[in-house]
Order: sequence, then C-alpha cells, then structure tokens
Amino acid sequence: MSTHPRPRPLPLPLDGVTVVAVEQAVSAPFATRQLADLGARVIKVERPDGGDFARGYDTAARGLASHFVWCNRGKESLAVDLKDPRGIALVRRLVARADVFVQNLAQGAAARLGLDAATLCAAHPRLVAVDVSGYGAGGPYAHKRAYDMLVQCEAGLVSVTGTPEQPVKAGVPAADIAAAMYAFSGVLAALLRRATTGVGGPVEVSMLESLAEWMGHPLHHGMHGGEAPARTGVAHAVIAPYDAYPTADGGQVLLSVQNDREWRRLAEQVLKRPELGEDPAFATNAARVANRERTDAAVGGALGVLGTAEAVERLEAAGIACARLNTVADLAAHPQLAARDRWREVGSPVGPLRALLPPITLPGGPEALMGAVPGLGEHTDAVLRELGVDARECALLRRDGVVG
Repeated sequence: MSTHPRPRPLPLPLDGVTVVAVEQAVSAPFATRQLADLGARVIKVERPDGGDFARGYDTAARGLASHFVWCNRGKESLAVDLKDPRGIALVRRLVARADVFVQNLAQGAAARLGLDAATLCAAHPRLVAVDVSGYGAGGPYAHKRAYDMLVQCEAGLVSVTGTPEQPVKAGVPAADIAAAMYAFSGVLAALLRRATTGVGGPVEVSMLESLAEWMGHPLHHGMHGGEAPARTGVAHAVIAPYDAYPTADGGQVLLSVQNDREWRRLAEQVLKRPELGEDPAFATNAARVANRERTDAAVGGALGVLGTAEAVERLEAAGIACARLNTVADLAAHPQLAARDRWREVGSPVGPLRALLPPITLPGGPEALMGAVPGLGEHTDAVLRELGVDARECALLRRDGVVG
C-alpha cells in the first residue's frame, strides 16, 4: 500500500475573486461568464425594467434567449436602477468590495455615472476595471454606436467573407467575441500584475481594435501584398484544393491539401488518377490555384460518386486533412464532444439546460464552475443584505423602483 499522501485538489484559479459587471449583450457578458467558469463570483447589475436587453433577443432556450443563456450562466443578478442616485450608491458600495469591475455601456455613459475605469481605479487602487467599447475612448468614432455587424463591416471582415459575388457577415458575433476574449485575458493579466505589485488598474478594450487584430492575415496580405485575399466562399484564397465538395448522399466534405506530396497521394489513392500528381497543370500549389476550376472538377468528380462516410474514410486513409460540412444540429450531436464528455446541464429559471464545458481544461483541480443562468433580479435581496441594507430600507428601495 502506498504511503504517499494524495495531492489535494487545486482550487479554481479565480476562487475568491469578486467581479461586478454593468453589462449588456455579448462582449462584456461573455468575458465575465468565462471569469465565472474559472471560479469568480460575478454580480451582474441589470435594469429592473427588463434587465440586459439580450434577455429579449429570442425565446429559443425553452422560453429564454439563447444569447443570454450562452453568456450569463454562473452569475448573480442584481436589479438596480442606475438613473437613481441611490442605485448608483449601491453599485459603488459593491465595487468598493470587488476585485474586478467590467462595463460596456454606451460611450460616455459610464463616465457620467462615475463608473468608468479611470474614475474607479483612482478611488480603489487594487481594483481591475475594464471599459469595453465599440471604438475606444478617443478618436472620431468614439461616440459612434457600435453593434457587432456594424463593427464587422468597419473592420473589413465582411469584405473578405462570402463568395466572389456576395460579401457576408460572419455567422457568429465575431466582433463581440473578439472583444470578450481580450477583456477576459486583460483581466487575467491585470490580476497577475496586481498579485506582484498590489495595484490593479484600468483595462481598455474596443471591438474594432480586437477584430482588427483578428484580421491579421487579410490585413497584412493587403498592406504588404498590394491587395486583400479574394472572397472564395469556403474555398481557400491561395491554396487548392481546399474547398467543400458534394457527396453522393447529399452531404459535403471539405478537404485541404497543404503541399505537393499530399496532392500526389490524393491523386493516386482517392482520385485514382496518379498522372495528375506529376502533370504540370496540377503538380504545384501555384499551378492548382491557377487551374482551380480543373482542380475542383477532378476532386469533385471523384468525391461526388462516394457517400460522405466513404469519402471521409478514403481521405483519412490517404492522410488528407478533411472534415464534414456539419450543421448546427450535427455539432450538438458531435461524436467527439460526446466521447470527451463535454456536455453538462446548468440550472435556469426554466429548469436544466444543456451547455458545453468551457474549452479551458485544468487537470488537477475541480471542473469549471458552471452555475445557473439567473432570473432577473434573482439575487437582489441577498446582495443587499450583504451590503447591510435593512428590511425597511430595502422595502423603500423596492417601492421607489430603485431595485427589482
């Protein structure tokens, strides 16, 4: 029998960290949800009359909005009217106890309320305070209204996404997600710095600058090469074959040939036309791109007589990178996610809802803290009690609509 003591399980990285968030929609809520998944206590401040407007986007999640369910699990909802000085006073008392504050109000609104990062950090030197905006605090676009699709257009993403005939936006809120990821990593970096210096400080993230960073390949291609990559649908602009091809049973398989050795294997083992491996019209990637229509016809003809499963099997046997062109329903039933046990259930006002574990896996500690999706104002009373608000004052605040 081993005499070695079992190692103690590690705590979640943000256990003991308190976050206060005045947030709407996706960019700030998705950032703070990830903090909650890592163990932080996140208190979400919402308007009493409807709350985060993302609550009303749709009713797809058994009556709840899909955006809200995605971005807000594991949080406490505090319903407070920030237009009332008493409501602002309550939030400031919360912030004084917090480690992190995050807001993505319209540009200038946080400053008018005294909830901008610079003001809060001046009052609370250990606080990490994050301003998430559309275009940043300065410059000619600072006060321009910013929604995800608008920023996708301003950042040039729409211009390089779609077919040669039609530009399209990304099918997910790419600008919101980009800003959320940089807000999330900015908080972690600032907390790490605070651990060594004792000082928090402001963090600024803009949707435009975040998405501009994600535009790295087309941006640098255009700046240094003279023109942006062409829109090519699901095909790759500078690699061939790299596209989706229909199969005999109505599916589509996307494959990617990264070098000429792979092309020769594809020609011999899948296309059953080994002569194409040495044909000058196809032997190099530059030649295949120049002859893209003929390349696609050869590949499409071979895969078009196969079922999807058989096409994938042949491509994998030949060592060719490939994927099925899945639907959202296919993703929800993906065998890899099931095999890796990535699905959980989280609580909500309408009962348990299926949700994915976050992609950050930290072996040696507890699983991510996937708390319930809160109802509007669900935690108001509990938070007010923590702040020392007695029953009489609470009743007055409720009567006056300051809290809900």
